[in-house]
Amino acid sequence: MGWEDALVKGVATPTYPCLIDEKHIVAELYGMVNVPQAVWINEQGRIVRPTESAGSSDGFRTMDRTTWQMAPNIAAEGKSIRTRYVDAIRDWVTKGDASPYALSSEEVRKRMRGPTTNDALAAANFRLGQYLFSQGHQQDARRYFLEAKRLRPESWNFIRQELELQGVGNASGPDFWTQVDALGKQAYYPPAQL
Repeated sequence: MGWEDALVKGVATPTYPCLIDEKHIVAELYGMVNVPQAVWINEQGRIVRPTESAGSSDGFRTMDRTTWQMAPNIAAEGKSIRTRYVDAIRDWVTKGDASPYALSSEEVRKRMRGPTTNDALAAANFRLGQYLFSQGHQQDARRYFLEAKRLRPESWNFIRQELELQGVGNASGPDFWTQVDALGKQAYYPPAQL
């Protein structure tokens, strides 16, 4: 069971509000193609850090896939990356625009990737695929899922969502790992530029 299902079914009992973006509108609006990703927005509604990997690393790719264990040094490196990212957020929360992690408008524009025609077409294809899948037309849906991934191959959201629709747990199963392995030396989580 995925975390979203656990929340909906009441199995997870968080002590804080949890918003579930079932249609993935936020990811679409901010160009998020993986999780976890973050975008920092200040109190005036200005983006001070565009979408980036949020304290993640590719260390998970070295896990033993039968025991789900990773080497202690790689686990420690991953923890260090997460800590640096959270510390940067804390610095920004404390200092606001005076934080070295709050980027200028010019730097934000340089780092942002606006939506392209392919991005919009990919999202439309994926939504159509989701609809067809929900109506029991799995084969028809597959064609639209493939087109979405062709148009926006960097979207791991598309890959994982389609896998999970095919069966609970598939988003971390063998098909997922085959696609991760196919990256070769290309990053799954491009490092945040802190």
